[in-house]
Amino acid sequence: MNAIGNLLWLLFGGFFSAIGYFITGLLFCFTVIGIPFGIQCIKIGGFVLWPFGKKIITHERANGCLYVLFNILWILTGGWYTALVHVFFGILLSLTIIGIPFGRQHFKLASLSLTPFGKDVVHR
Repeated sequence: MNAIGNLLWLLFGGFFSAIGYFITGLLFCFTVIGIPFGIQCIKIGGFVLWPFGKKIITHERANGCLYVLFNILWILTGGWYTALVHVFFGILLSLTIIGIPFGRQHFKLASLSLTPFGKDVVHR
């Protein structure tokens, strides 16, 4: 079932969203200061590419000073906008019964794209 969901996700926009995250991540990695942010973009891009069958876990280290600072910088420089877009599409997709699984994936993406530092994506 996860394979079918991932295939439909890719066909209806997941591929292009993932490419956008990957390109942004690579652009961030051109500067030394941007490398941690680029790694997070690439991590989110991997999750956007195959969201079904994965979950997000928060580590104990997520409350560390550096992670909190990076998450604040992330939110201020566009993380809030990205999370808001995922919430919007999650609500929109959840209006139909067929779209509910895809809406749930957007809500998971909103959580990850708001504060990605200190979180990992793992297979279920």
